[in-house]
Amino acid sequence: MEAVILAGGKGTRLQPLTDEIPKPLAPVGDRPIIEILLTRMKQCGVTRVHVAVNHLAHLIKAAIGDGERFGLEIVYAQENQPLSTVGPVKTIPTLPDHFLVANGDILTDLDFGKLFDHHLKSNAGLTVAVHHRINTVDYGVLETDSDGLVTSFTEKPEQLLSVSMGVYVFSRELLAVVPEGRPFGFDDLMLKLLEQGEAVGTYRYDGYWLDIGRLEDYHQAQRDIARVQKLFG
Repeated sequence: MEAVILAGGKGTRLQPLTDEIPKPLAPVGDRPIIEILLTRMKQCGVTRVHVAVNHLAHLIKAAIGDGERFGLEIVYAQENQPLSTVGPVKTIPTLPDHFLVANGDILTDLDFGKLFDHHLKSNAGLTVAVHHRINTVDYGVLETDSDGLVTSFTEKPEQLLSVSMGVYVFSRELLAVVPEGRPFGFDDLMLKLLEQGEAVGTYRYDGYWLDIGRLEDYHQAQRDIARVQKLFG
């Protein structure tokens, strides 16, 4: 298996933590997030990782190097301008027919190998790893009829949502819909594929997953340190 790790963002929602270091190098315990992700990928059978970098790229390259100490081959895809979350993948010409893509700021004990096998057995050009989350609305919610009269009321209702984990398996052929040299995000890709009637699959995972996009998520990662350390076996 080969994988792409998206590590080029500025991580503005994690400021001031990311004022001087890129988000993938934010430490969880005594290890940067990206080291934990690389270790998990190696455990699951990944052999080569393309790291898409932009913001403070030299620090990421200095921290993880060529991947030898992880038992991986690491190569870098340097963005000359911000290309969002899917645009950088388009710039890598040597990708195989099927490959993993992961955001560089996630913690998970997901088995990437099982996700990859699931994708290969499907007819989908894209498979999205999804996690179930309960979203609680912090207000009383009213439904009304056309005259404005209340027909139902629910106090702080809960919604069960399937959310993207920021981990995917791509078939290389779907990159044909990604434009060259301009920002193109996962949201753009999803809408484009659905518009064209392309098959997009999902892989549900209910184990440990944390997207470290906000400071409160980062603090949660520190509280989860014992669980995170188990990712190293």
